[in-house]
Amino acid sequence: MAKRGAKGRFRRKRKKGRDLEKEYTKAGFVTKLRRLADALEEGKRFRIQVAGERVSIPPDAVFNIEHEREGSEEEVEFQLKWKAE
Repeated sequence: MAKRGAKGRFRRKRKKGRDLEKEYTKAGFVTKLRRLADALEEGKRFRIQVAGERVSIPPDAVFNIEHEREGSEEEVEFQLKWKAE
């Protein structure tokens, strides 16, 4: 929510840092990936709600895929990074 700062100008409230993970069913994950792919192909923002917070990812975000291995566990992460507006 915006607040009036000095000289009556509006300023955005800075969001706190956060780091969380949420598990989805296979069907839920597929649905979100499909919506993401559609938004990317159409050059549109991708909007998603994660743990009660709405996130809007711009079409010019940077995309990367990470693979991690530790002992007998492996992980693949699909990441989207962008500057907050």
